[in-house]
Amino acid sequence: MNDPQKISIVIPAFDEAEGIEDTLNELLEFIKDRDWEIIVVNDGSADETLKILQKFGRLKVIDHPYNKGYGAALKTGIKSASGDVVILFDGDGQHNPADIPGLLDKIPEYDMAVGERSKNSKQDWLRKPGKWVLGMVANILSEHKIPDLNSGLRAIKRHIILDMLEIFPDGFSFSTTSTIAFFKMGYNVCYVPITARKRVGKSTVRQAKHGPQVLLLILRLISLFSPLRIFLNVSLWLFIVGFIYQVEEIIRRGLHIVNGALLLIISSIIIFLFGLIADQLSGLRLSLLKSKKNKNK
Repeated sequence: MNDPQKISIVIPAFDEAEGIEDTLNELLEFIKDRDWEIIVVNDGSADETLKILQKFGRLKVIDHPYNKGYGAALKTGIKSASGDVVILFDGDGQHNPADIPGLLDKIPEYDMAVGERSKNSKQDWLRKPGKWVLGMVANILSEHKIPDLNSGLRAIKRHIILDMLEIFPDGFSFSTTSTIAFFKMGYNVCYVPITARKRVGKSTVRQAKHGPQVLLLILRLISLFSPLRIFLNVSLWLFIVGFIYQVEEIIRRGLHIVNGALLLIISSIIIFLFGLIADQLSGLRLSLLKSKKNKNK
């Protein structure tokens, strides 16, 4: 692997005292002969994370005064990076630095290279149902088969993602949203097989807390990228049900208007009109981003 461009590694860290030291030692050993930049964003940790980070000399440490979220930490790191390519790398010991060259080999042919976790990777099975639903929605919205929607290990051209940060959330869904955004904007995305290890320490993702947030994320993704694709289907089904209901009542009881059928049909029209408005707003947002994309070419 050659390093034709400067590389910045961005690591978000929130209460990662159990694993961050080993992660950084392994990473620093791997890049000891490379002129790479490592940025660690301490996202308001309440444990010893910041104290551990301050022991390392070859780090750029940014300290959030309070917890802002996984996505917010990544945004801070990306904005502060000086490299042409940004590597997003988790601080919990899941990622192997040896997987980074495989991602960089795909740049600059691809705009983003994502680590695709193999079947042998350690994953939380309790999150499987939510990830499956979210993945199905993402495939529909992006019109691509996405093998690993929210992998935290990825290499990205910095000038591209900088122009898109405003639409990305501050929470845990940064990876998911950025994946779909790159596909919808027409950027080149590839996947490179990796094997993720078991994370060190406890995950900050909680099913009771973040389960409903996944549903909100799905709605947010729909409104951001393909609102009419969903609104139109809902509208069509309501109209069909209402129409069949009305026809059936006419056949059974003669010509008259059924309130339930009328409500369904009116609802279908209202939802369709809302979908048109949302689609126009989504189109304007994407056109602004595409204009930035063309300026950078």
